[in-house]
Amino acid sequence: MTIPIENIRNFSIIAHIDHGKSTLADRLLQSTLAVSEREAREQLLDSMDLERERGITIKASAVTVEHQFEGKMFMLNFIDTPGHVDFTYEVSRALTACEGAVLVVDSTQGVEAQTVANAYLAIEQDLEIIPVVNKLDLPSAQPEEVALEIEQVLGINTDDCIFCSAKTGEGITELLDGICRLLPPPREQVTDKTRALIFDSIYDDYRGVVVFVRVFDGRLTVGDKIRMMGIGRTFTITELGKHRPKREKVKSLGAGETGYVVAAIKTLKDVRVGDTITIDHSPAEEALPGYEEPRQMVFCDFYPSSGGGEGGKGAEFDTLRDAVERLSLNDASFTFAPVHSDALGFGFRCGFLGLLHMEIVQERLEREGGVEIIQTAPTVSYQVKRTNGDIIDVTNPADLPDAGEIDELREPIVKVEIVVPMEYIGDIMGLCGDRRGIYKSQMFVSETRQILTYEMPLAEIIYDFYDKLKSITRGYGTMDYEMIGFHADRLVRLDILVNGVSVEALCLIAHRDTAEKRGRAILTKLRKAIPRHQFEVPLQIAIGGKIIARETIKAMRKNVTAKCYGGDVSRKRKLLEKQKKGKKRMKNIGSVEVPQEAFLAVLEQGE
Repeated sequence: MTIPIENIRNFSIIAHIDHGKSTLADRLLQSTLAVSEREAREQLLDSMDLERERGITIKASAVTVEHQFEGKMFMLNFIDTPGHVDFTYEVSRALTACEGAVLVVDSTQGVEAQTVANAYLAIEQDLEIIPVVNKLDLPSAQPEEVALEIEQVLGINTDDCIFCSAKTGEGITELLDGICRLLPPPREQVTDKTRALIFDSIYDDYRGVVVFVRVFDGRLTVGDKIRMMGIGRTFTITELGKHRPKREKVKSLGAGETGYVVAAIKTLKDVRVGDTITIDHSPAEEALPGYEEPRQMVFCDFYPSSGGGEGGKGAEFDTLRDAVERLSLNDASFTFAPVHSDALGFGFRCGFLGLLHMEIVQERLEREGGVEIIQTAPTVSYQVKRTNGDIIDVTNPADLPDAGEIDELREPIVKVEIVVPMEYIGDIMGLCGDRRGIYKSQMFVSETRQILTYEMPLAEIIYDFYDKLKSITRGYGTMDYEMIGFHADRLVRLDILVNGVSVEALCLIAHRDTAEKRGRAILTKLRKAIPRHQFEVPLQIAIGGKIIARETIKAMRKNVTAKCYGGDVSRKRKLLEKQKKGKKRMKNIGSVEVPQEAFLAVLEQGE
């Protein structure tokens, strides 16, 4: 049955993490009979085991269902999006393919940091928003108060607010009717040439790259020769379909519809998310507006746990390389480049959107790639303005130019919004002040909570800021951040010297005021982790050529005076002097290898 374009609704489900998006998506599928009671299970659209175990959505999922309203059949294309700040790029991409958004708010928690961020993303895209207050079945639910919060903080009229419980199914039919009644249909076609926006892609071992598209103008049909307007590559469509949520093949996709395209595309490099698909023999003149490329914010090195082997030919390194390349086919938002460390062998320097993204990638590499990984401490990307005026990006502290060549060293600054209960405001302000935060504004959410806005260096929040926030507020504080630019400050590179030799893998960039404290903490851990040698081993922290801190690993000593009993003390002195000369000679020719256990001891708790 063909459904007219005016009866099509495209929308995304957006919310703060753990406010019930995935449960709501499950209930929509059941209510529209897209899945039977027997097939129904929790987090139906979350296909990864990792998503199920952590109870979070990592990748957006697009589904098509049908619903009858006022005697007419409506096609509902909806996307279940992630809620964590690290995956905001997934949300923004999904919203570009829609005309509306369903904003879910937990009736026991109220408006949270990511609720605000996602709502603003939808407002920027000029989408129609339906506020939904979820979890009515809980005894602590306060739906009326939460509806007022939505209106006060976000300025969204709550007259059309829908109260429901995704768990019990209460209010779901009203929500489906509201989507058909309140959300606008797809815009009218502006050209008769075919234009479809790529909003996601995954790699399939048997079908190659599967591209998810939203058709804005014209029509895609099986057998069409298509052109990627941004890249210029051409392919022939071998399969079209929709997820309902099972894969269902169709012969064509018309304007306003979403679906997937299979066209024998071998690598993800042939596809760019945000590109426009058009027909090769009758191409559109202008591409659809795409997306900004996701900017990697956090960087760290991954090494195989048993080392890369001589020349990088170790079996573990090959396994890691295969795992990284394979994962990049399904997650194009992280970058990787080969690196070498004297202590850890060959590995990869990887860039991520945030700390959770880094954790997810590491866990997926270990599970799906079957390789154990050693991970260095996460760092952020810095900008260096050279004395000759050139500006370069540096993601590895070891790559910093000499101090004499640096005019300015700039660090990334983020705007942090923290939703916090009133009684913890003083403690949170103290925490932000300790992390070089600059206070910007304060806004009331309700009688019991406020939103604090700070500007802070990203390097100060990527370690344990979120953990400390949760600890201080007993789990009730939430945060969201967005990159706003780079700012020059008194930043220095800390070099860790073991027996006078710099260990690149432990280099870091720190603020001058906290550099000595961080350096001493590293030295204390290293002193306990590096085994004693036959000679004394100095551990030092240097800024430029100046040593600012030192610890010493004492030498193992044989008791050479044990055989001396009685007699003149000069006999003992002679033996000790002889031993001292031997230790000195041994120190000159001996070398200290830093074991992997020592690296792990330093990296386990960051710096």
